[in-house]
Amino acid sequence: MILEKKEYNFNEVQKGYANQTLYINLSKNKILIKPVSTEMKEKFIGGKGFDLWLMWNSLSKDKIIKWNDPENEICISSGPLGGSIFYPGSGKSIVTTISPLTGIIIDSNVGGYFGPYLKFSGFDAIEIQGKAEKDVIIFIDGINHVVQIESVEDEDNLSVFSHELTQQLTEKYAEDANEKQRVSVVSTGPAAKHTKWGMLNFSWFVRGRNWASCKQAGRGGIGSVFTDKRIKAIVVHSPKATVNSNNPADLKVAREFGIKHTQEVMKLDPHQNEMRRVGTGHLPDIMNAADLLPTENFRFGAHKEIPGKDIPFARDVWRKIYSGKEGADGCWIGCTVSCSHYSEGYEVMTGPFKGEKVIVDGPEYETIAGVGSNWGVWDPKWVQETNFYCDTYGLDTISVGTGIAFVMECYEAGILNKDITGGLDLNFGNVKEAVELIHQMAKGEGFGAVVGQGIKEMKRIFIEKYNADPKFVQDIGMEHKGLEFSEYVTKESLSQQGGYGLTNKGPQHDEAWLIFEDVIRQSIPTFEDKAKALRWFPLWRTWFGLCGLCKLPWNDIQPESQADYPIKDPKTGELIRAKVPDHVEWYANYFSAVTGFKSTADDLIRMSERVYNLQRIFNIRQGRGLREHDSNFPYRAMGPVIPLEYESRKDRYDKQLNELGIDISNKSTEEKVKLLRQHREEQYEKLQNAVYKERGWTDKGCPTIEKISELGIDFEDVINIIKLYQ
Repeated sequence: MILEKKEYNFNEVQKGYANQTLYINLSKNKILIKPVSTEMKEKFIGGKGFDLWLMWNSLSKDKIIKWNDPENEICISSGPLGGSIFYPGSGKSIVTTISPLTGIIIDSNVGGYFGPYLKFSGFDAIEIQGKAEKDVIIFIDGINHVVQIESVEDEDNLSVFSHELTQQLTEKYAEDANEKQRVSVVSTGPAAKHTKWGMLNFSWFVRGRNWASCKQAGRGGIGSVFTDKRIKAIVVHSPKATVNSNNPADLKVAREFGIKHTQEVMKLDPHQNEMRRVGTGHLPDIMNAADLLPTENFRFGAHKEIPGKDIPFARDVWRKIYSGKEGADGCWIGCTVSCSHYSEGYEVMTGPFKGEKVIVDGPEYETIAGVGSNWGVWDPKWVQETNFYCDTYGLDTISVGTGIAFVMECYEAGILNKDITGGLDLNFGNVKEAVELIHQMAKGEGFGAVVGQGIKEMKRIFIEKYNADPKFVQDIGMEHKGLEFSEYVTKESLSQQGGYGLTNKGPQHDEAWLIFEDVIRQSIPTFEDKAKALRWFPLWRTWFGLCGLCKLPWNDIQPESQADYPIKDPKTGELIRAKVPDHVEWYANYFSAVTGFKSTADDLIRMSERVYNLQRIFNIRQGRGLREHDSNFPYRAMGPVIPLEYESRKDRYDKQLNELGIDISNKSTEEKVKLLRQHREEQYEKLQNAVYKERGWTDKGCPTIEKISELGIDFEDVINIIKLYQ
């Protein structure tokens, strides 16, 4: 049944923008079209910028909005460069909402066709507010220019499992077989209803295997908000994407840079990271060799028996598992990186699909590390099993991986036992029992229902109900601000600690991935070096999320000219090579060619700085976002918590203490752990000071009024939020 229907004036995209957004209120069955102003484009660009600006103006400013308030919104936007079919990595969009895990804005970057198709159907963003009385489907018909809110009826016989639902809705809304590639579905699965780890699947139809694959907007429980609003799915049926779909200001120049970047990818990728063949599957053995692969709840950085060597997750393993050919599986049309690999014919070993042969989208690095090494599991089949069920149940594999790793350590430490877990033996390596927790999450039953509330809530429960030592679970519970850590060991990289601890949303690597520069190249040794890097890289990486771009073409395929650059600028001391300067220049030229706004590399950083500071202020408005919330970091992210960890890197840690002038000749391991901890916690605090200064924030971690005035976002309601913290 159609609950509401609205015909709309179709705006052909001009210079990357449809120049209107779509607002839907599910409580009122209301559909509105909002114009996009020139100021909105100039100051907030698109993607996350548009999402934040829409939420900033729609949510009440005089109270804290909870994740399950009807007033909370889900916003999805691509960006002015999203949807180009001639530039690598142009199929991204950003989803934002108030997170059930953190209570602040979460943003999640995702591939698939939905973001570009939404724009080509006439909208730069979709903004969804309210809660439906029963499950609904939002259908955006970009062919006939109609938006509908449709109720889901029993006779529709729609699956609760996301991979099946995606196929059903692709068939239903495509009209005929030739239209399937022009349909994209956003959905989640049953576990999103029962946990705070719900994610969203964004689909794209692959004609070669007659299947709609999915990419995931995984972080922060966005899928849990989605299902709380009673959204069964969002479906878009788009006009055909062409070279001219974005109507660039200068198509010739835009295509020239697209061709240049594409040719570079084709030439260099086979000799570098093999993204086109194994994607991020090239990373596990590299991380293992560098002692940075999370193993057994981040206690270790490598396989205990084969550190520094190829492990059962080496790229050769994934090369055999992934189906298709090199470059055959991009999540957007024309992306030559084509890193989103899959395996077909996988026979499921457990749960409701046991014995069936299915397609598994992935696994990617974060999943391999999270539900593999971090659980002490080294069998690729079990990684595929977990990957499949997390996807179809609607669960974020990063939070599932890090969360269950925490549970396993608590079990081995005696905080948990079989009476508490319902008979499950949750020692490290017991993957069958871990997967059973996932099945329980999908049903909202058993101990899995507790685990799915997230590490922050588990810590509270374990302390209050099971007499856990508060200090111990705080030290080993790898969450910050409520968000579970993504899969990199940070204890040996102060810069990466800042890259996780000083983020706007919590410990996710997409803001700043500085481990390589810090640990391998050792190119940012001073606090000043680290602070400069922790300003520039989060801003640069934010820019991709404003424009609808993927970051992988920027830094995972390095130009040949890169070798000619010194690591640092001899005059300023800032990193040069890590920025990939040729690519930065290309992106500036590409942005100018599409939008008509003539921009330099510095202009791109300024674009992000506005949005980044607005998000920080949004967090403050939500009662978070200050120094105190950047602190309270789990100590395992800084250094060894238990003697076992210290002993695993004994030579390294002993050397560091000696270099500090500390006599450790008669010290026990426990004493050395305490001495190292004091030093490393002091280092983190000093880093906070340096980064706040570099970013133009007060020592409380709040943007200064001077900074927001400089950025042109000194609106009255913004100043009213931050004036208390100057």
